[in-house]
Amino acid sequence: MKICIYGAGAIGGYLGVQLARAGADVSLVARGAHLAAMRERGLTLLAGEEKHTVHPRCTDDPTELGVQDFIIITLKAHSITGVSEKMQPLLGPHTRIVTAVNGIPYWYFYKHGGQYENSTLESIDPGGRQWRELGAERAIGCIVYPATEIEAPGVIRHVYGNNFPLGEPSGESSSDVARLADLFVAAGLKAPALDRIRDEIWLKLWGNVCFNPISALTHATLDVICTDPATRALSRAIMVETQAIAETFGVKFRVDVERRIEGARKVGAHKTSMLQDLERGRPMEIDPLVTVVQEMGRLTGIATPALDSVLAMVTQRARIAGLYDGVSTAADPRALAVA
Repeated sequence: MKICIYGAGAIGGYLGVQLARAGADVSLVARGAHLAAMRERGLTLLAGEEKHTVHPRCTDDPTELGVQDFIIITLKAHSITGVSEKMQPLLGPHTRIVTAVNGIPYWYFYKHGGQYENSTLESIDPGGRQWRELGAERAIGCIVYPATEIEAPGVIRHVYGNNFPLGEPSGESSSDVARLADLFVAAGLKAPALDRIRDEIWLKLWGNVCFNPISALTHATLDVICTDPATRALSRAIMVETQAIAETFGVKFRVDVERRIEGARKVGAHKTSMLQDLERGRPMEIDPLVTVVQEMGRLTGIATPALDSVLAMVTQRARIAGLYDGVSTAADPRALAVA
């Protein structure tokens, strides 16, 4: 089984080490100093008191790797469109693409049913390019729950978590998901196969849509956002709007708003990924975590005043910092593309 991890940063590097240790045929696509360090010294994972170093194939040129059985995309979601053409040499007739990214994935409406079947969302897949070049039919959903960070080039620090739920967009059981889940488990990871993968996508997004932009605006950690009365109330308002939109698309939430907020509070003094990106001068995931919810709200006719206000402010904050290159607002619903 040949596996390419495309975007071997913090999460991709963590997966790369664990899968390589389990004996998988893993290749990593990375760039810059991180790639140079992995080529020279291997890829090291620090997990508690343990230290593991592996030496998988590492490259910035996918043409060196050939056709893969699975491509696990661990890029920031807003970066995928820019590299979808470069992934083409990795694709064969049976290649599956695992979207281990935050937010709504490009394939969301594939085998979704209803009036939006096979639609694309402009805020996450401008012009439907990912849908065309990667293929929605190749997709396997994956939610990323672990927290990891690049401690130094070629060195990944595991902070907490090892859960990567997987699922077919159709909700069907498949041999591909079963094979991948078995490999993840052999690598010491949790990989439950879900028949409602979209529910889990929204459960993760439910926190990201509010906590991430609020943290970027306030520089507050999760514990502060969830205990301060004003930011907790704002988070709740955005989550209520988001839940109304998701349920219109048939999503079922297995916890309520207060329990979801409490779960985030218990994580403690954690900086969200958006705040970390801001502090490190990296483009922030505004569109796949926030703008896409606004766009889907407009499709359903559900007003999102709380989300709209926070989105406007965080977008302006990113522009001022030179960290925003996405779409400033969701497309007009009438422009929704059908693949």
